Amino acid sequence: MTNGPDFAPALEAAVTRAIKGVTSISGLRRLSGGASQETWSFDGNGPAGAMPLILRRAPGGKRVERSSVAPTIETEAKAIRFAAKAGVPVPPVPYVLEERDQLGPGYLMGRVEGETIARKILRDPEFAEARPKLARQCGNILARIHAIDSAQIPELKPTDARTEIEQYRALYDSYDYPHPVFEIAFKWLEERLPEEPRLTLVHGDFRNGNLMIGPDGVRAVLDWEIVHVGDPAADLGWLCVNSWRFGESQNVVGGFGAVDELLAGYAEGGGKDMTAARVRFWEIFGTLKWGIMCMTMYQAFAKATDRTVERAAIGRRSSETEIDLVNLLFP
Repeated sequence: MTNGPDFAPALEAAVTRAIKGVTSISGLRRLSGGASQETWSFDGNGPAGAMPLILRRAPGGKRVERSSVAPTIETEAKAIRFAAKAGVPVPPVPYVLEERDQLGPGYLMGRVEGETIARKILRDPEFAEARPKLARQCGNILARIHAIDSAQIPELKPTDARTEIEQYRALYDSYDYPHPVFEIAFKWLEERLPEEPRLTLVHGDFRNGNLMIGPDGVRAVLDWEIVHVGDPAADLGWLCVNSWRFGESQNVVGGFGAVDELLAGYAEGGGKDMTAARVRFWEIFGTLKWGIMCMTMYQAFAKATDRTVERAAIGRRSSETEIDLVNLLFP
């Protein structure tokens, strides 16, 4: 490859060495999205034709300090490979970068065709037949994820509901910017903590935007960058947060389905001990969590550490989560 970013020759050398039948690469371009890693699309070319591929790597090829829960990018790749073995629809991961590749931490995965933009998935005629199936499919997929033996990935960090609430309480308090509705939500959650929760492998960000959808339904679960060990109900509750319904609020599950359909799919996939009450607890926590994450965006903008329009626009959305919490806590 003669043009593109400065690391293109090193990438071509790594790909042609690691993947049999690939002799060159083309079409290297960076994709938008991804909270903490770079995502690049390209084709691996050879006698058999083009192989659609994705490069996921650390920003600038340099490992960065992340949250205490977030795994390394190598562990992320490992989790995806175990998910594939468990029957979870995920892109194949043919290669994890090595030091000799001189590209930094990262991995290669297959590029799956489909749509991730929620507005299109929830409204376009192309997905009309898929929409009624999605809640059940998501439940089934989550059951498969939660059945993966987390002991196979000992690098993953465990965290229960109490720990998560304490972490977000400390973050919220650090901003010294009171939100009375958030205070009420914290109190509500602290009084209803799950007793002796079962901890499993959880995706951590299972929602619209991180699901590759086709007319046939879910084709791939993407963005495993905060996979960890936690309460499996957290994944189901996060999918129900109103912010991920993108205007289709009447459909609690992702804007496309109902909780009973999600739970039915979860049971069909072999999921255990899941109830609507548990999902609701984590929906409320997820709403509060997203509100505090929005506050974090605002702080980055206000303190000039990141003056992008995106930070300002997302920062103001904390007010939306306050409305959502009022509707959840005082129906």
